[in-house]
Amino acid sequence: MQSKGSGGPPDHVHELARFLIRHHSDDLRSILLSQDPMLHHPLLVQFADLLEADPQLAQLLFSRPAEFLPLFDDAARLAQGIVLDGSKQLAGLVRKEFVHVRIDVSGSPLEFPETSPRIGRVRVNHRGILLTLKGTVIRSGPIKMIEGERQYECRKCKHRFKVYPELETGNSIRLPTSCPSKRAKLCEGIHFQFVEESIVCHDYQDIKIQESTKILGVGCIPRSIPIILMDDLVDAVKAGDDVIVTGVLTAKWSPDLKDVRCDLEPVLIANYVRRINELKSDIDIPDDIVKKFEQFWSYFKDTPLKGRNAILQGVCPQVFGLFTVKLAVALTLIGGVQHVDASGTKIRGESHLLLVGDPGTGKSQFLKFAAKLSNRSVITTGLGSTSAGLTVTAVKDGGEWMLEAGALVLADGGLCCIDEFDSMREHDRATIHEAMEQQTISVAKAGLVTTLSTRTIVFAATNPKGQYDPTQSLSVNTTLSGPLLSRFDIVLVLLDTKNPEWDVIVSSHILSERYIQYVKGRFKPILTKEAERVISSYYQLQRRSAIQNAARTTVRMLESLIRLAQAHARLMFRNEVIQLDAIAAILCIESSMTISAVVDSVGNALHSNFTENPDQEYVKQEKIILEKLRAIDETS
Repeated sequence: MQSKGSGGPPDHVHELARFLIRHHSDDLRSILLSQDPMLHHPLLVQFADLLEADPQLAQLLFSRPAEFLPLFDDAARLAQGIVLDGSKQLAGLVRKEFVHVRIDVSGSPLEFPETSPRIGRVRVNHRGILLTLKGTVIRSGPIKMIEGERQYECRKCKHRFKVYPELETGNSIRLPTSCPSKRAKLCEGIHFQFVEESIVCHDYQDIKIQESTKILGVGCIPRSIPIILMDDLVDAVKAGDDVIVTGVLTAKWSPDLKDVRCDLEPVLIANYVRRINELKSDIDIPDDIVKKFEQFWSYFKDTPLKGRNAILQGVCPQVFGLFTVKLAVALTLIGGVQHVDASGTKIRGESHLLLVGDPGTGKSQFLKFAAKLSNRSVITTGLGSTSAGLTVTAVKDGGEWMLEAGALVLADGGLCCIDEFDSMREHDRATIHEAMEQQTISVAKAGLVTTLSTRTIVFAATNPKGQYDPTQSLSVNTTLSGPLLSRFDIVLVLLDTKNPEWDVIVSSHILSERYIQYVKGRFKPILTKEAERVISSYYQLQRRSAIQNAARTTVRMLESLIRLAQAHARLMFRNEVIQLDAIAAILCIESSMTISAVVDSVGNALHSNFTENPDQEYVKQEKIILEKLRAIDETS
């Protein structure tokens, strides 16, 4: 067997070592000075830098990575020795044995589709080159130990040589047919013995990534590919993480299972993994678009609610009317601001919305529109699109247990649209409370213990159980428990009551993704004193009221009010939550209730329409609400 790295051309090793000393001498010193007990040390190299410094070496690394990546590791060991010899400050230090050069292709030509295809486009011609793939981690296996090399000795001439197990064939070892010594007189020995304590082991982990559904057309099935992580890369990512993986594509025999055909399946042996979760909500908004936003609000300076309604009419425009629903959808997508108290407890900024209604009331249309509007979204049903359902589960893959992420984990940092919410699996009902409120999922299944992130907006829809009965509670009508319903900031009931006038209106029947992403990123609204006063008074009213459901008379309702008021301020292009935003949030909360506490007529959200003069209408509503809240303050 040929040795990895040490059997390569020595001139290439020296060239690579010179490159490392010129461009990464500080990194090499940091590794030498490191007191970290970990065995393996990464050294990150930008492919663009190598391409600029030595195009020929860069081309060899791209076209023959299986040969040149180990040479790069050898060069890192050589460069350490050179740095040690040239520095008195480092005297007495010992070079680290296992330094792994990791190649980052960002900003280089290797990001082009030819060398960075989507997973479903990976073909045989990509085998053997330095390949980059982008996707979401859907499965992550346990960390194992795998043999990396061992030594054998020829019984005839006592020559020692290294043998490397082959990952492609299940880490099996193939001995050479004859002694590989290169002495003047050939040995030709065929009997070898294992050298004790010569085995070098590596940390090892299997994961699987899946391409994003956002880049696929209708009817396309998202494809996935197994990834092998080793050494410092293990445990670097979890299920639900968005990653960019650079490595070498090879083929691996599938596990030998009974009644299952053994096939060669593609697998990527990773050299570098980059998490891009922090980039999920980042969108570059051109300055000319931002200027249009500012001009829009300048035009509606005197009638801000008319401007707001002009934006809301762009929410699901194919559905006529439904002002209350469209406002609720916009506020949910925009969301509030995450708050961390003095003890470090986090209060989520994401809002959750549930639509309860008869078939044909447009619930699914709103779900699809919201998913299209968000730059990261997963749309599914209560049963879930995978065996993991909505949260996470443990599955057996090739005889080993792995964690498989469900819809909420895959939508981390974005939006999860769930139709038929009442049909969720039993294991989801037990874990979804934590996923929606704490925005994490604690997993302890099949010996796999971890915590996954679910910083997700949940937009769900469900049908009532049979005919909706207004005299019964929402929990009875939907078969959803009170604690689960309390996780939603807004619950709207859409009843298809007979209304001939509305049918006539329906028959005669500026928002874009960028606006929502822009206001979410730019504005972090804080509450003014007047807004705090209104929210506090309303909360006290609900605490005293006997008509309110017990699930609503909790601190969660107060948190929901603040989130919705912040979302409304963002929608209105402001960094302050004023009284208008607080009252708009109260009206949304009131629409969630079957009986109103401060508004005389709640009405049916299905038949709520846009008014011609919303600012004048608001003045009337404000007067009614403030009078009732003032009465509460006077009795306090």
